[in-house]
Amino acid sequence: MRRAPLPHHLTTGSFALRASDKAGISRTRTRAKDLATISRGIRMPLDSGAKGATALRAYTDLDDTSFLTHVSAARVWGAALAWRLGEDWRVHISRRPGFSTPRRVNVVGHLLTFLPGELVEYDGVRLTSPARTWLDLASMARVDELVIAGDSLVCSHGPEFPAPREAVCSIDDLQAMVESHPGIRGVRLARAALDLVRVGSDSPPETMLRLALVRAGLPEPALNHVLWGIHGAPVLWPDAAYVQERVAIQYDGAGHGETGQYLSDIRRENLTREYGWLEVRVSKDDLKGDRPAVVPKVLAALKSRGWQSS
Repeated sequence: MRRAPLPHHLTTGSFALRASDKAGISRTRTRAKDLATISRGIRMPLDSGAKGATALRAYTDLDDTSFLTHVSAARVWGAALAWRLGEDWRVHISRRPGFSTPRRVNVVGHLLTFLPGELVEYDGVRLTSPARTWLDLASMARVDELVIAGDSLVCSHGPEFPAPREAVCSIDDLQAMVESHPGIRGVRLARAALDLVRVGSDSPPETMLRLALVRAGLPEPALNHVLWGIHGAPVLWPDAAYVQERVAIQYDGAGHGETGQYLSDIRRENLTREYGWLEVRVSKDDLKGDRPAVVPKVLAALKSRGWQSS
């Protein structure tokens, strides 16, 4: 027997049964084998390939009082989630005090108080604003994890970069959010992390690199620095830079061992040298441990360029 087709808006991600009821879809159809039961009252087409907001939207369609928060909202906003936070695949749902705490399989329920503007709708999902999402992460994160998430939310690049990027929110937004909730759980950790959040870190390793250098007593490198060519065009974009010493730090992530990328890295290093800069290449192994190898690497480069510690 041929299955009745679903309306397009139900095929792109998860949907609540009340949404299919409104669309006139029978409950018999919602029990068909081409739909997965994600949770009580929630279905997902097996071939939807949904992720992010489309995969989670049904959780806020179950009723009019629920919002995605914490790591679930962070994933929708595209925040970087490192270590333990990234391993938490439970769905975090919050309601205001006075309502019952959300309870269902694989759901973490919260009762939270929100100020105006902290609850928004994005891509068809009700969730906390980026800055409020970051603040709520402070209740379950460590300082470095919160800095990584914050860096990813405020990261931006201008049109001179190969891949321009707009910030999801600003450091001022994070600051205002912290100041608006002086007694919220995790606010002390949020204050400590906020002092370390910077614009320009593209990835968790780049944030870890910067934190390792600063904590070792080295100067803080500049981010979003561009090396301009003789014809006024941008030619190099170091992940971090010591401008006065002309030291460019480049993080080599996944894929840098492949032939095409390897040759590109060699060309980049040669070009860096042609412009009078010294390139320091950093791998993930250089960021490991209590005494990461990136520190002596960068220290040696700085000293070779005449830098002296005060």
